[in-house]
Amino acid sequence: MDNNKIIKTLEKQLAEFMKMNQSSDMDFTTEIEALKQKIKQLGTPEEVVEVPTAWKKVQAARDKNRLSTLEYIKGLTDEFIELHGDRLFADDAAIVGGIGLIGDMPVTIIGHQKGRDINDNIKRNFGMPHPEGYRKALRLMKQAEKFNRPILCFIDTPGAYCGLGAEERGQGEAIAKNLIEMAGLKVPVISIVIGEGGSGGALALGVADRVWMLENAVYSVLSPEGFASILWKDASRASEAAGVMKITAGDLSEFKLVDDVIAEPKWTNIESCTAFVATLKEKIVDEFKVLTDKPVDTLKTERYEKFREMGVFNG
Repeated sequence: MDNNKIIKTLEKQLAEFMKMNQSSDMDFTTEIEALKQKIKQLGTPEEVVEVPTAWKKVQAARDKNRLSTLEYIKGLTDEFIELHGDRLFADDAAIVGGIGLIGDMPVTIIGHQKGRDINDNIKRNFGMPHPEGYRKALRLMKQAEKFNRPILCFIDTPGAYCGLGAEERGQGEAIAKNLIEMAGLKVPVISIVIGEGGSGGALALGVADRVWMLENAVYSVLSPEGFASILWKDASRASEAAGVMKITAGDLSEFKLVDDVIAEPKWTNIESCTAFVATLKEKIVDEFKVLTDKPVDTLKTERYEKFREMGVFNG
């Protein structure tokens, strides 16, 4: 039912309650006020209630048709070898990584991975990594540093998994260690927010020389639902919270928290996005060439200072 029909139905109910309130001994004041408030929220029949732009971005970032990390890898690389495990506990399927050839450049690629259907999402834990996922990512980063390979990260997670087992295995420590180690890596790092960038779970792959965002991606300290629950005790106000939080690519670019916003096509599948991925590939290669030419000390200092200004490193 569209907005106008809902309003007309509510107005009919309001008229009936007002008539009953006048003609009977019963008090319908509470119902009348509730209906008036609801009609006010929806607007008059001539108005169209516009969904806040920021909330549209959140919905777009969560769209199941967006390309995932593995699909980007398929489109960007000529060859790719996926590597598994953190050498401590297990292999976390919520983070994928390995070595690929982008053109003639060997690159270590790491990213969050969501599923396409319910079974795959269960396997990938809906893109929410455990500590072993972040330790796997760090292992691959240190390997890249050893062999002087640049690192490309794709960020797309609601946040790190906050279950009991994850906390017992050191979730906070694993994320914090990634932040520290990434700040000091001797090789170039580019991180791209391709969907949701949720809290420390996203930042653990985000301490990079260049941080880019797709135009419909979001990057935030927590979800709009969580923000609304904490601030207003009402998760249903998530669309309102999204606007308050300033989490869109445009907002973050304005605050100089991301380096570039990348225009994106309408998502359907990898085949329909071939031109977009080819353009992104060219941009990545060009940027790695610029970063590779910098002295290691300059690279590390600029990266550290960049994130210290953001408040990530306070020491």
